[in-house]
Amino acid sequence: MSQIITQTIALPDGRTITIETGKLARQADGAVVVRLGDTMLLATVVSAKEAKEGVDFMPLSVDYQEKFAAAGRIPGSFQRREGKLSDHEVLICRLVDRALRPMFPEDYHADTQVNILLVSADAEVLPDALAALAAAAALSVSDIPFNGPISEVRVAKIDGEYKINPLTSDLARATLDVIVGATEHDICMVEGEMQECQEAEVVEALKIGHEAIKTQIAALKELEAKTGKTEKRVYSHETHDEELRQLVHGQTFEKALAVAKQANANKKVRSESFKAVFEEFKQQLFPEGTEVDAAKLALAKRYYHDVQWEASRRLVLDERYRLDGRKLDEIRQITCDVDYLPMAHGSAVFTRGETQSLTTVTLGTKMDEQIVDQAMYQGYSKFLLHYNFPGFSTGEVKPNRGPGRREIGHGNLAHRSLKKVLPADADNPYTIRIVSDILESNGSSSMATVCAGTLALMDAGVKIKAPVAGIAMGLITDETSDKYAVLSDILGDEDHLGDMDFKVTGTESGITACQMDMKVNGLSYEVLAQALEQARAGRLHILGEMQKAIQVVRPDLKPHAPRAVTLKIEREFIGAVIGPGGKVVQEIQKESGTTIVIEERDNAGYVSIFSNNQEGMDKALSRVRGIVAVPEVGEIYDGKVKTIMPFGAFVEFLPGKDGLLHISEIKWERLETMDGVLEVGEEVRVKLIEVDKKTGKFRLSRKALLPKPVNKNPS
Repeated sequence: MSQIITQTIALPDGRTITIETGKLARQADGAVVVRLGDTMLLATVVSAKEAKEGVDFMPLSVDYQEKFAAAGRIPGSFQRREGKLSDHEVLICRLVDRALRPMFPEDYHADTQVNILLVSADAEVLPDALAALAAAAALSVSDIPFNGPISEVRVAKIDGEYKINPLTSDLARATLDVIVGATEHDICMVEGEMQECQEAEVVEALKIGHEAIKTQIAALKELEAKTGKTEKRVYSHETHDEELRQLVHGQTFEKALAVAKQANANKKVRSESFKAVFEEFKQQLFPEGTEVDAAKLALAKRYYHDVQWEASRRLVLDERYRLDGRKLDEIRQITCDVDYLPMAHGSAVFTRGETQSLTTVTLGTKMDEQIVDQAMYQGYSKFLLHYNFPGFSTGEVKPNRGPGRREIGHGNLAHRSLKKVLPADADNPYTIRIVSDILESNGSSSMATVCAGTLALMDAGVKIKAPVAGIAMGLITDETSDKYAVLSDILGDEDHLGDMDFKVTGTESGITACQMDMKVNGLSYEVLAQALEQARAGRLHILGEMQKAIQVVRPDLKPHAPRAVTLKIEREFIGAVIGPGGKVVQEIQKESGTTIVIEERDNAGYVSIFSNNQEGMDKALSRVRGIVAVPEVGEIYDGKVKTIMPFGAFVEFLPGKDGLLHISEIKWERLETMDGVLEVGEEVRVKLIEVDKKTGKFRLSRKALLPKPVNKNPS
């Protein structure tokens, strides 16, 4: 029986995180249970003893799954069991993966899997801020090589104060909500959203988050020492040929640097030029008639990749300009088109350099809302954003198998960026779906999605609070000196060869979302502040370019978009509008061709009517208003005769409301019989003259609307 070891971490608000190892999942290389409140995560890590032949990268997989039993629930799916990871779970996988992956040794290539399971769910403790801590703890108690530890915390600004891992109920009031990942010395990952916050607020949040992480990392080191896992396994996953490395560098570096200095804005041409340099070297390495050594060729390709990386970085650091000829803070050429697709409710094409997004907006009814069924949350979502990245956008052959984790993550960043400027639910009866199809990609297609999404929303006539733009920032540093360069609007190549990918979105007033991944250590807060300020300037420039296409939200929806009118009614009328078994509302929808959604909230009823046809909308509105109208004595109504009796007729003067038109109230002249006076179905204008206080019955009069005859023979 293995020894059970525990470690505690104190949070600033007095709560305690407990880490336990040695009790569960003992056959994994490392396993821990992390607990805060009644939320518990089981994290395990397993790594193969040897790397597969030919693998020259880190095959890491991170899976996070929420068990419905953790929240005392049965899954709502047809199978009634957990299945494919939801988008919510995938996003948490990415939070952990992005912080862990850069921390493994570059030459470690063994298959490694991290599994994190939510096994107990406390509604007041969100598990996403604990997942990376649990994964890092599992690695700490294993013998797997890892250049950590790392950890993550949530930082939220609530009522003007920064809080670490706040309660769920308090998070609803947050104006800033970010998850920060870091090592003991450096921040490595940021993901979050804000309500048009200033750059200084973001920097302060990262500083506070990092201080909390330092405490957690100290605890992980103590846990590692307790388990005796300070010595990690010995491995050898790479073989090198230093003589070949020097040969590749000596024969190709100056030529690769010359290609980089050509400053060609065309990605394909630049790529072919770099390939030509290696092909020339390959001919020297394996002259015609010489057998090609596959292993040696593979090493040469790897070393040439390092040459490209170095040459491209030296260009930026030494020459202060970039692969496509731009200055460090220069934005690529931008073109914007709106109303591109005639039948979409809103559409836009946003092109920046060689990155292009075709984005649509579709307006739906409440019936189109997405059902959300998660272990810790059940509800509906009326704002959807989907991001698609087909192979042709980069000139590749790639089967369409549905969205991958990258697409889900990019779509979520754009979703967070735009949801902050959508109209409040009370002012927006629509379900809104944005779809971004990336048609070309060479750097930051997620930011193109934000820009195109804004333009499409404005084109659709959605009353957003302010336009949002996004920009991706890069960083290149020199380990041998204090040189560095902050790059605005990075290319795909610059993302690959750089040390940072920092995406920032926002309005003219402030930041709405951000995402950062660091690939090196040593990002100072001064450099971070510079990157944010440079991002702000770039964001304002992009907003100015977008304004050339459309300056303000269109005053009306497209002719073919569904119109929506919402009526607030008294709570007691809800049943009358619905009718027995839904008979009344179904009849109205059938007759008018509309879609009607009835909700009860805030102790009142809300009737939302959707229609592409104004005549149908008017008909439905008239019916509903008639049902909920309160009859007033003295008001005149257009009614319809429902039944005829010897003493008068019953007239429906409002939908569902009949009144008696007595024989004496039909004409000023005395009528002896109802024969031939009125017919069933006949329309008749009447005046409400009395409501019986005891029975609530209505008395109508027709003669009150007719001129009183003049008596020609007064007595």
